[in-house]
Amino acid sequence: MRRAWVLLLVVACGGTPPGEDGGVNVDAGAPPDGGRGDAGRDDAGVGDAGADAGVTDAGAGAGVDAGPADAGEAVDAGPVVTCTAGGLPGTCIDVASCIGTRAPTAGLCPGAANIQCCTPRTAVSCDWNARPLPNAGLVEEPGVGGCPAGMLRVDTFCVDRFEASLEEVVDGGTVPFSPYFNPGSTRVVARSLRGAVPNGYVSGLQAAAACAEAGKRLCTDVEWLRACRGPTSTIYPYGNTRLPGVCNDARSVHPAIELYGTSATWIYSHIDSPCLDELDAGLALTGSHPGCVSAEGAFDLMGNLHEWTADPNGTFRGGYYVDTVLNGDGCLYVTTAHNTAHWDYSTGFRCCAN
Repeated sequence: MRRAWVLLLVVACGGTPPGEDGGVNVDAGAPPDGGRGDAGRDDAGVGDAGADAGVTDAGAGAGVDAGPADAGEAVDAGPVVTCTAGGLPGTCIDVASCIGTRAPTAGLCPGAANIQCCTPRTAVSCDWNARPLPNAGLVEEPGVGGCPAGMLRVDTFCVDRFEASLEEVVDGGTVPFSPYFNPGSTRVVARSLRGAVPNGYVSGLQAAAACAEAGKRLCTDVEWLRACRGPTSTIYPYGNTRLPGVCNDARSVHPAIELYGTSATWIYSHIDSPCLDELDAGLALTGSHPGCVSAEGAFDLMGNLHEWTADPNGTFRGGYYVDTVLNGDGCLYVTTAHNTAHWDYSTGFRCCAN
């Protein structure tokens, strides 16, 4: 069913999500944790494989909104019954109390017809079921320095000029793949395209497989740092002094807060939504920040999307469009809080080759 809800009450919230990972890493898109580390937890409602599978990042799942009602909503007597509608957590309450920034859905709760599943509205119009294909028709540029198409030479290796997009591998070739969706078990290949929407929602395992389909591989940490820092080991791709706005590095409002119209902690268990990277002033087209370029000519190594490396324990680098500070500055930004099965709206990649 198509869903395009519009906020009736605009909630103005700002700031970045500084939940620290055990004092080591700030989680991609994580909420303020009140000092609790979220290292290795499930960020998007998509379980990290291994011992931490099934633990939600915000410390709450579908029931987090249960309990005292939102402002202006009467508190129901008796036990709280939780529910889920359209992937959003809610509570079973009287429709008369489900107003303002919340919407009722019938047929999901026990009891009388007026007791319905009350969930937050999204704050912007977005069709969660649409699969836009903004990269259709784009092709890779010729390689530089003897490198494959879409790549350029850095010392003894090649690196993608742009953050990767995906194409689906089909009989007889490839077709575009929507950059707002996790590929799941779909066979996909990485492309390095100028002016494309790069793919977030990608795990480290999927990124490695997509590079291999292209005859490439994920960059090692040493290669990634060399590509970003250049021959003189600068802190940022463009030099040693931070220049705000040169890269896509500091969105003023977290996209989950904007999408759901609330800063309640449950929203950070739903950061797999395809709508997050479709919001205005969020994810940028590859190469659209001309100053955010390395010495050899690779774009967006700082900001835009986190980029997976070949570390088998799980590492992504460079920050993303909300933050390039909390885990280190610019090229030195590194997150090691998740294993390679993790993905959310902020996780992307680029490939290297020998």
